[in-house]
Amino acid sequence: MKIGTIDLGERPVLLAPMEDVTDIGFRLLCRRMGAAMVYSEFVSCDALVRMVNKSLKKLEVCQEERPVAIQIYGKDPVAMADAARIVVQQAHPDVLDINFGCPVKKIAGKGAGAGLLQNVPLLLDIARAVVDAVGNEVPVTAKTRLGWDHNHKIIVELAEQLQDCGISALTIHGRTRSQMYTDQADWTLIGQVKQNPRMHIPIIGNGDICSMAQADAAFDRYGVDAVMIGRATFGQPWVFSREELSTDQKFDILRQQVLTSVERSGELSGIRHVRRHLAASPLFKGIPNFRPTRIQMLRAETVQELFEVMDYTRTLLQADILVH
Repeated sequence: MKIGTIDLGERPVLLAPMEDVTDIGFRLLCRRMGAAMVYSEFVSCDALVRMVNKSLKKLEVCQEERPVAIQIYGKDPVAMADAARIVVQQAHPDVLDINFGCPVKKIAGKGAGAGLLQNVPLLLDIARAVVDAVGNEVPVTAKTRLGWDHNHKIIVELAEQLQDCGISALTIHGRTRSQMYTDQADWTLIGQVKQNPRMHIPIIGNGDICSMAQADAAFDRYGVDAVMIGRATFGQPWVFSREELSTDQKFDILRQQVLTSVERSGELSGIRHVRRHLAASPLFKGIPNFRPTRIQMLRAETVQELFEVMDYTRTLLQADILVH
């Protein structure tokens, strides 16, 4: 599957853009685990135009993580075009992605992200503006949802309109904005978009994919060109691996995630960033009376403290394995 000239291979599985999750360290780890392409945290176009340092820092890209996409969001076509130019100039991403899907109130409620699903003419103006601004330099893609709510599932028509704007690939999350992340993702409309004979750009499916087996099933059933994994990567970046990993190998991967976070942000900031993702790892599900240990993990403020909790957790898991 190709996006522009970027060849992602057969049946690529991608890391979704997620705020406060997909920083450069996590992206690198997911690439090493097998993700075909990784996406940045979403970046505010207004903050980029104002040259806000925190947002500019999100544009940091290293060669080892490529191919990498930078995602931006906003509700003004001019500002989005300006931000796109800044991204291309500073980060030189392999792909520039537009966020038309974020459902959180602070973004969608202000008319950006999934909020634009209530104003399709403006959404299309933004797509055209960004493509006109940087489309000759980098493929411009978009990520969106089925529609605003159950009564306005507009994705089949919207996909054609975005293609007409020059979008090079489209990621579809199988929920409406009103669903947020509740209920089960509905892939049937994603499949309809892919089967539409007028569509010729790659279609990427997203929603409730928690393993490579589920990704393979989505490829088989819906014919999508790629699959994107988001929340299932929390505490298990090995979700992209097709190898059967041991418990020790998984713990080693989590330790590497900690060290990478600390290396890039300093000990306290790095620990605070990573500890809640570790505490949510499915690796710890089923451990009896795990709650106090999880609290310890969430309170750890040094690498030593965190590793001591993780080592204790490893012994609990090993003991549980021996018992069963």
